[in-house]
Amino acid sequence: MKELSELNLPENLKYSDDHEWARVDGDVVTIGIDDYAQDQLGEVVFVEVPEIGDTFSKGDQFGTVESVKAVSEIYTPVSGKIFAVNDSLAEAPELINNSPYEDGWIIKIKADNLSELDNLKDKASYFQMLKG
Repeated sequence: MKELSELNLPENLKYSDDHEWARVDGDVVTIGIDDYAQDQLGEVVFVEVPEIGDTFSKGDQFGTVESVKAVSEIYTPVSGKIFAVNDSLAEAPELINNSPYEDGWIIKIKADNLSELDNLKDKASYFQMLKG
């Protein structure tokens, strides 16, 4: 496992206490699990994603990530309708391990209310939480 100082935590993202990341582009929010989560899980072998058009409320479970070690639920940090899913993960779930912020994104959701993201952490706050 990585040392905390080795984690890749981009400045331009927001982070949840459950280790999801969010990138905002207009009213579309791209969501995935961060470098800390993928590192803790180990080799990702399966990702369950919702259907395009499904709607979720903030805090709802929208899928799961299964690794050789565990199955983890993934939660949406914002309410809205699923705009896109990363179909590449069906054939190559390891994209989450290799590139959690680019090729390993999980869903894109058209947000109902972007202010719901205000409770997410920036890189510095998230890093402090990880340090305990």
